Amino acid sequence: MVTLSDVAKEANVSKMTVSRVINHPEQVTEELKVLVEAAMTKLDYHPNTVAQALVNHRSNVVKFVTLEDIDTTEPYYMNLLFGFAKGLTKKHYAFQLITNCDEIELGRADGYLITGARTKNYELFDHLKKPFVLFGENHRGFDFVDNDNQTGTRMATEYALSRLYKHIIFIGIDVKEAFEYSREAGYINTLQKNKLIPQIYRISNHSHSAQSLIKEHFSEFKKDTCFICASDRIATGVVRQLQDMDGRVPEDFGVIGYDGVFLDQVSNPKLTTIRQSIFEMGELLAQMLLQKIDQSGSPQGEILIDPTLVRRGSTR
Repeated sequence: MVTLSDVAKEANVSKMTVSRVINHPEQVTEELKVLVEAAMTKLDYHPNTVAQALVNHRSNVVKFVTLEDIDTTEPYYMNLLFGFAKGLTKKHYAFQLITNCDEIELGRADGYLITGARTKNYELFDHLKKPFVLFGENHRGFDFVDNDNQTGTRMATEYALSRLYKHIIFIGIDVKEAFEYSREAGYINTLQKNKLIPQIYRISNHSHSAQSLIKEHFSEFKKDTCFICASDRIATGVVRQLQDMDGRVPEDFGVIGYDGVFLDQVSNPKLTTIRQSIFEMGELLAQMLLQKIDQSGSPQGEILIDPTLVRRGSTR
């Protein structure tokens, strides 16, 4: 059986260096990592992750905690889960899915990824004994990964203006959370730079809520209006109701969504949307959490990923 000593000999380095490459790669140079990993591949050496976990007093398990309902009609969280799982696999970690906040600290785990967090949950996080990171920006200083929400709505608003829509309306999600404030800010700042007056509606994040809004206010909406929506779910409802009211999309009314995971493609016409890199963010969350565990809970800060604008048939 190939041993650590065999790898060290093949790479012409010490056993300590091989151990660091395996357990603490952030402590060695990229050149050494490449050298040792090449030797491991050549000798078909696989670290004993169970033994490593025992030595380090770890379980090699983290918890994926979601504090909001997972809607099975769209693969938003599935993309996040797969990205997170890929990031964990590189370090031979597994994860446990938790949907009840009362179960976060039950059983063994080395840390937690928490999604769907709201301000009301922050007090709970202050008392967690294990390292954790959040999916989603916050203003409490918790480590997080998210897309750049403000940049996303700025891009959407600028695009609507470039398509010569004269009236730009934002339909946001009715929550007092950091991500929503950022999305509204991107829209508001862009309109103000263009000397236009913002107009904002806030509704629950459901397509039927968007349909009700459009139905109630349709007579107030002028032609050449583009709706910037805080989610694709809202945007699909807007498109559906505009068409039911004989509003022409995209000639008279444009609609831009936010997420770009699934609903944007099943809408008719397909949605112009701001696409988040959900899979990539899942990988980054895994890296951040495992690094935080390795560093005994040291703060990791924040990572914001730029979203992309996807142009489709809901805008002219």
